[in-house]
Amino acid sequence: MVRNTAREIAIHLSYELSFTDKTVDELLDDRLTAERFADLVDEDTIYETAPDAKQADYIRRLVRGVNEHAYELDSYISKYAKGWSFARIPLVASAIMRVAMYEILYMPDIPNGVAINEAVEIAKKYETPETVKFINGILGSFVRQEITE
Repeated sequence: MVRNTAREIAIHLSYELSFTDKTVDELLDDRLTAERFADLVDEDTIYETAPDAKQADYIRRLVRGVNEHAYELDSYISKYAKGWSFARIPLVASAIMRVAMYEILYMPDIPNGVAINEAVEIAKKYETPETVKFINGILGSFVRQEITE
């Protein structure tokens, strides 16, 4: 499994956190198993291979971080979503932006451009072209205004 697949799985799990009653650790423990991946492979090929320990740690770090910093990340999304109420933003798009913003803010080993590019590429799989542009615009504005390198 490559990192962009692990990132996409983290987005799936961050999305699921939006409507589950499980804690973040319960969700991660339930979903990051070979058995669960085998159950999901027919739905999406990203589940063909269960993550190894390093990949599982990366996914856990992202999902826990997004959960822990959800209010902060959502505040940034709201700030840069000019003319959109947060409630109008699709949940998948929110999950994609949360993961990218978390990487930008808290994972300095991941270049900002990589976090944005990966978010846009993943968004192309799940969202309309207009929503992909929206995500790219929000993430670009966020980096230009909030991140000093």
